Order: sequence, then C-alpha cells, then structure tokens
Amino acid sequence: MTLDPAAPEREPTSRRQLVGQGLILASLLAVLVMAISPAPYVVERPGPVYDTLGTTEVEGETTPVIAIDGAPTYPTDGRLDLLTVYIDGSRDNPIDWFQVIGAWLDPRRAVVPIDLVYPEGQTEEQSDEENALAMQASQQAATAAALDELGIDVDSIVTVLGVTEGDPADGVLEPGDEILTIDGSPIASDAALREVIADAGVGTELELGIRRDGVERTVTVTTAPRSASDDSPIIGVLPGLMFDFPFEVAIHLQDVGGPSAGMMFALGIYDTLTPGALTGGEHVAGTGTIDADGAVGPIGGIRQKMFGAKDAGADWFLAPEANCSEVVGHVPDGLRVFAVSSFDEALEVVRAIGEGRRPTVSRAAGDAVGTAPRAPSAARP
Repeated sequence: MTLDPAAPEREPTSRRQLVGQGLILASLLAVLVMAISPAPYVVERPGPVYDTLGTTEVEGETTPVIAIDGAPTYPTDGRLDLLTVYIDGSRDNPIDWFQVIGAWLDPRRAVVPIDLVYPEGQTEEQSDEENALAMQASQQAATAAALDELGIDVDSIVTVLGVTEGDPADGVLEPGDEILTIDGSPIASDAALREVIADAGVGTELELGIRRDGVERTVTVTTAPRSASDDSPIIGVLPGLMFDFPFEVAIHLQDVGGPSAGMMFALGIYDTLTPGALTGGEHVAGTGTIDADGAVGPIGGIRQKMFGAKDAGADWFLAPEANCSEVVGHVPDGLRVFAVSSFDEALEVVRAIGEGRRPTVSRAAGDAVGTAPRAPSAARP
C-alpha cells in the first residue's frame, strides 16, 4: 500500500463520533433547560360550569345559585349556564415552556401574556381579591338590570369596593366610601368614574367629593400609571354601583371571581322572578359582563368557555358582540352561538330558543354547525 504524503491526516472515527454525540447532548440539555425555565405566559383552559337556575355546593352545603327572599318566585326548567376559565400559572407560580408548547397545540387552551392577567407588581392574592370584588359588583349590576327590565326602580350610588395597596387612593379612600363628585361634577356610574380618570391622564390631581359613614367630605387623589408596562392612568380603586333593592337577591358561588357572569346572572334572576320557563327546557349557556343599564360587555377566555359549554351539554351559547372576532371559526361542533350587546337582546334570543322561533335579534357569532332543529339562520358579525 502506498501512502500519499500530501493527503490530510484523518481523525479516528471514534473521536468524530464522540464530538458529534457531545454536541447533540449539549443541544438537548440546552433545549431541556429552556423548556423547564419559567415562561412569561399563563394558560387558560375550560373551568367549572354552573347552572344559574340550579344548585351548588357552598361550604359543604347544597344551596340555590340564586336565592330570592321577599318577592314571588316561580319554578322554571332548562338551564342557563355560566362558564368559568381556569388559569394555569402566575407570577408566584410560573409555568414552564413545556406547558406553553402543549397549550399552543391544544385548541381548548389559550396562551396569554402574563402581564394581561397579572399586571406587573400585582400578587396572585391581590388579583384574587380584585376578582372577588368584581364578582360582587357584577352580581349587583345583574340584579339591577333584571329588575329594571321588570320595571322595578332601584336607587344607586357609586361606591368604592376595594382599594389597591400602594396606589394613590391607598390611605385616602376606603371600601364603602360613596363617590359623589369629581372636580365638582356629579358621578352617576362607575363607568363614568373610569372615563373621567382615563381622560385625566397620569399625574393629574383630582378632587373627589365623597360620603363616608354618612358624612360628606372632599379628598384629593393624583393619578398614576397602572404599571411599568402600562401607562394608563389609575387611582387604585375598584368602583361599583351599590343598590337599594326592594327585596333580597343572594347569589351563591364559591371560589369564582371576575365580572364575566353578569349577563347570565341577570337572565337567571329574571327567569326566577317571572312565570314559566324562559328557556322552554332548553340548555343555554353564555358569558358577558353587564351593567345596571343592561349593556353587555366583552370578556376573556371566550373560546375556552365555548368548549366548557359544549362539554356541559349546552346546545346554545350567548356571546358578547364585542368578542365576535375571537369566536368566528372557533365554534365547537354542534354549538350554536349568538352575539348580543344588551340584556334585551339576550332575553329575545333565549325567548326565541324556548319558543322554537327565529329571534328578531339574528346575529350569529360564529359558524352555525350541527342540526339543531330550531336554529335560526343569521349572518356572521
């Protein structure tokens, strides 16, 4: 055998294999480390479903979700379900990238930036407190909207439901304070209060006329940015309308927060206070915030709530009109979804479902799939 002195000297095959295997192992370890590292996201997935016309467990006891005392009530039928969403992950307990990737591949789950759910500087405990207060406010607004539809007048006042520690209102306002004016102008609703604060901008001094323990006084609060990543102005209170109802309406739910069940609460209260079954025995689910005037607003987790409704056996789903862009093309098979923007529209759709007719409000919020025999045709939003 003749050797060519000009030929390059070759490494032994075993050495090249070891180097290649080492690079592969290092790459796998790098991917693994990244995958198990905290991700700046949370994952939303379908949560429990509650029938507003049914019962629930509270501290180990079975109780009606809606209990009314002091007014005539009537037996009903069918279901009016409210939907919830589980949140996996928080700033205190972050999820990893394996969970994020798994959620991206699952149409039943959604990956959401953590800042949208837990603003920077807000703890999980603070978020839970805020959601509990929002639930309380939504129940008040739902009752007011239902009674207004029945022609029952109620008095209301803008009230501080909670104050965020460390924000401008901390130490100035207290839960239970009634807000009467801002810079001398009367404030008639919590929405009006939010609008004034938003228009004021950051760093603006606001003079609030309040009533505390029956005594009127004036306090001053300077607006501040919501967070380091969000410069929208706040004063750090959760406002709501408190009402003087002519009878007691109690809503019992355990470990559920946020305002998104307002519309379904209002439908359940209305159905309980009126003769006959509003649904005609049908299984209807839905979601949406509501204010005392009956306006229905957008919510988060709409796709997960549709899956939750379908899993619970619902055939019909009411969605806020403002969420239509998130609904179209994502409706689970067999679920008929309709968009509503007010309590009047929600009532009309449910009545039509119960009576087996086409509703005068005919805006489908998504693909009309399945063969529901009484399903009205409608244009997409």
